[in-house]
Amino acid sequence: MSHFSYMEKLLDGVGVELKTLGWVGEVRMCKRIMKNQTSDIGDIPFFKIGTFGKEPNAYISRKIFHEYKEKYSYPRIGEVLISASGTIGRTVIFDGREAYFQDSNIVWLENDESKVLNKYLFHFYKIAKWGVSNGGVISRLYNDNIKKTLIPIPCPNDPKKSLEIQAEIVRILDAFTAMTAELTTELNMRKKQYNYYRDQLLSFEEGEVEWKTLEEVAHFANGKGHEKDISEDGKFIVVNSKFISTDGLVAKYSDSQICPLFKDDILLVMSDLPNGKALSKTFIVDEDERYTLNQRIGGITVKDKSEILPKFLHYYLDRTPQLLKHDNGVDQTNLRKGQILEVKVPILPLQKQEHIVSILDKFDKLTKSLSEGLPREIELRQKQYEYYRDLLLSFPAFPAGGPTCPAGGPKSEEVA
Repeated sequence: MSHFSYMEKLLDGVGVELKTLGWVGEVRMCKRIMKNQTSDIGDIPFFKIGTFGKEPNAYISRKIFHEYKEKYSYPRIGEVLISASGTIGRTVIFDGREAYFQDSNIVWLENDESKVLNKYLFHFYKIAKWGVSNGGVISRLYNDNIKKTLIPIPCPNDPKKSLEIQAEIVRILDAFTAMTAELTTELNMRKKQYNYYRDQLLSFEEGEVEWKTLEEVAHFANGKGHEKDISEDGKFIVVNSKFISTDGLVAKYSDSQICPLFKDDILLVMSDLPNGKALSKTFIVDEDERYTLNQRIGGITVKDKSEILPKFLHYYLDRTPQLLKHDNGVDQTNLRKGQILEVKVPILPLQKQEHIVSILDKFDKLTKSLSEGLPREIELRQKQYEYYRDLLLSFPAFPAGGPTCPAGGPKSEEVA
């Protein structure tokens, strides 16, 4: 069945009207919480723009939480929350946990579900097109931007039928969301499993193996700045901390190979914010004439591959505690060449190194590969969700003259 015929069957002869959010409900926000009222630990998670939809890194006391909740409006379970600044338009469903959100930067839709389902709004607002300001760059999403957004509502003059159609659309989109969530959970479990086996395979007792400093087994070189040579369609990938920390997902390019890299070179992040997750993260070059090394990234080249395998050294140096110990959790960490070269590495028989590498390669492919493995499956499911979401919420069955409802002709609500 084609998408067009499916939508015709789903709508069952009814039309669709465009309504503003003002017809559905209101946009609300919490009272402002001051920075000195938050802390790194506490009872109630405090979600800021940077952590909205992620794990919190700030907390408020239960006393402050209840004082504010009693005085000011607060989202109900199932209502839609939207980021109004920073990551503009990021949308989540409030799950009811005790949490506080950052004043006017995170808003929620106080909605009457007798007209429109919260979950329907949630999926719709993930594709909402916000207006722009300041010469094309939107820096702030104001309440009026949200309230004036036109939402397609299947025949709102028949609430029962309308909610049935909305529920079916939500059911389909939720099914794709559930598949993605299940795969993401599986990926997180596999990452934990990978870390466990990696730690086990790369832990050695003193006297169990021979130890050498990195300076004894490898050459070291620092990268160079590429800021003036960045080009969108450049031939070479500029290996910087963002490229390494995202496993190659975020890349910049250059036409100049200022600092050439060759197959089996090991690249290590030397600078990161306090408690960051990029420090000492490594990347191993997979081919010649493809990469160029940026500043604050260390380039490590094995001197004798008959003594230590580059891939083994790559796994061993990746987030090694010997370098992470230099992060004091307060200041930005900038590893020095001497600190890196004094790292002690185990020297094992090549057969043993090959065995360890083969095991870790399998986990690495499963947890990181964008051509195969769980990340690839998650990406495909996400694209599938987005495809059907766009189709189901664009209502391609609209006639050329615009959306209509059978009783009374065109009824697209005007924006106030």
